[in-house]
Amino acid sequence: MINKQLLQPESIVVIGGSNNVHKPGGAVVRNLLSGGYEGTLRVVNPKEDEVQGIKAFHDARELPPTDLAILVVAAKYCPDYVELLAKEKQVRAFIIISAGFSEETHEGALLEQRILDICEQYGCALIGPNCIGLLTRWHHSVFTRPIPNLNPKGVDFISGSGATAVFILESAVSKGLQFNSVWSIGNGKQNGIETVLEYMDEHFDAERDSLVKLLYIENIADPDKLLYHATSLIKKGCRIAAIKAGSSQAGSRAASSHTGAIASSDSAVEALFRKAGIVRCFSREELTTVGCILCLPPLYQREGGLNFAIVTHAGGPGVMLTDALSKGGMNVPPLSGPVAEELKEKLLPGSSVANPIDILATGTAEHLGIAIDYCERMDNIDAIMVIFGTPGLVKIFEVYDVLHKKIQECKKPIFPILPSVSTAGPEVQEFLKRGHVNFSDEVTLATALTQIMKTPAPAEQNVVVNGVDVPRIRRIIDGITENGYIAPDLVHDLLSAAGIPTVPEFVSADKDEIVAFAERVDYPVVAKVVGPVHKSDVGGVALNIRSKEVLGAEFDRMMQIPDATAVMVQKMIRGTELFIGAKYEPRFGHVVLCGLGGIFVEVLKDVSSGLAPLSYEEAYSMIRSLRGYKILKGTRGQKGINERKYAEIIVRLSTLLRFATEIKEMDINPLLADETNVIAVDARILVEK
Repeated sequence: MINKQLLQPESIVVIGGSNNVHKPGGAVVRNLLSGGYEGTLRVVNPKEDEVQGIKAFHDARELPPTDLAILVVAAKYCPDYVELLAKEKQVRAFIIISAGFSEETHEGALLEQRILDICEQYGCALIGPNCIGLLTRWHHSVFTRPIPNLNPKGVDFISGSGATAVFILESAVSKGLQFNSVWSIGNGKQNGIETVLEYMDEHFDAERDSLVKLLYIENIADPDKLLYHATSLIKKGCRIAAIKAGSSQAGSRAASSHTGAIASSDSAVEALFRKAGIVRCFSREELTTVGCILCLPPLYQREGGLNFAIVTHAGGPGVMLTDALSKGGMNVPPLSGPVAEELKEKLLPGSSVANPIDILATGTAEHLGIAIDYCERMDNIDAIMVIFGTPGLVKIFEVYDVLHKKIQECKKPIFPILPSVSTAGPEVQEFLKRGHVNFSDEVTLATALTQIMKTPAPAEQNVVVNGVDVPRIRRIIDGITENGYIAPDLVHDLLSAAGIPTVPEFVSADKDEIVAFAERVDYPVVAKVVGPVHKSDVGGVALNIRSKEVLGAEFDRMMQIPDATAVMVQKMIRGTELFIGAKYEPRFGHVVLCGLGGIFVEVLKDVSSGLAPLSYEEAYSMIRSLRGYKILKGTRGQKGINERKYAEIIVRLSTLLRFATEIKEMDINPLLADETNVIAVDARILVEK
């Protein structure tokens, strides 16, 4: 729970506060005082009469009633303090800085549980233990530095790691990113990241609250809660970016399918973020850069992508920025015509206006202003990027003063890239003090922009059931009595019930029946062994069979393969090979994967992930985010696939999984696709009841 005593305490006591500001207890008191806390500040220290100018209580039993207690004492003393303060001093909020709890030992976990039980008994909010504290515009209850500039329209930052939060703040402060609040949840025994988001969502005020939330997540304890409240906040006008650390380890169970070989907990995180509309970041620099971008005026993407003008006095950074933007699917369109020529006449001889607009190292503040004004007038430009460090030839204060004025005047967003943070440190700092941000590295900026622009809007949560026979799916699943990979006929029945088209096929251990089916559907056909999991590895696939004699010979050969129980024969069809898979991840649900199929799915691992159930918008987003999407669209004279039908199959598969949670893993590989149809050729389904 989160309450007023935590957020706006009228009185605070620091248990373990001291005069030594190089220790956490002293540093918390220092930060509260320097942060201008206006309530009553108290300190408990048995050895000091006065702590940093504040009268110290030698015993907590001497305290008057207090709203919030910050504990900076050994873990073994914390439960008794919490009980005393909650029971006798009406404390209703606790921030426990101390470490030595569940993150270290079993005994520590028991102490932590006792604290939680007391807090629940008395209705107390709890942050921590094992955290750096809580930083708001009301009180600076942290022991660390830096303390960033606090602003109602700054970002809200929630971190699962105290040390990492400090490093992220360091990165943010250097860019000028301002904060509204910083939450370090520590072990998150009562209030984790999901709970803080829940509070921000349920108490959201668009006029008062920050519209940007940054998250550093080490453990997603409740994916459904995170998904629900992140989605809700984004739909209310917020933007959310997050790092999820520790997502690269593959599942502990040995992979027995293509999906099992590819899917990991990271796939589930990627799918969750995509569904919620969270911008995913992978480093501190990327997270704080994304935060800075989200604090600027919004970018409105036109059909064909965003168009940027780059104004620079150094050719190299302009070229690198152009390359990075282009790689991310954004445009730096060439500028030409009368307007470009007019601009060139107003710049120094030798200047280039082709875009990037290079005003040369000798260009002045006036030239920068002129170039920005022309970009503001150009209809085909959506935003302006300005690269200006110190060439040692002009007064940078004047240049940054012009840049400050243009940011205020222009309707188009302006991205300041000021690389001389050392040589022109005072000038950059003066610019940041005016409330601006600085992207000191142009490629990092372009990478962060790419992540933002490719993040889809939150998905609708409705389950698409059109074309899916749910009762039939349940009858098939309920009739399965054993765990493991189910028989091909049951696979076919499940796909049929889900409305997923399949190639005509027949399974038998009788050669005459196999030959008779092949002659009914007409040659050529494909034969596949039934039994072994990886058919290709044991020579269990024969393609393009054109006669009953060859089919008979292949049947005899396959039935000699170890573990073979039958042979499947299918009508031979051609098309682009696609892949769809799914894997059940505990707490997350089913993660659906799609990509190029055949043997390349494990080699290239070019897959996108989504969290079932999926909407059509999500399915299209998954398909279009593939690196090989140009192949699916058609290239070099090759016709593209029927993208609509591919998306339809992805959605229907996700609906199947929604109503058949007993399916723990499955592959449809390959699906064969052309401009007309997408048909499932081979599939495996693992059921565990």
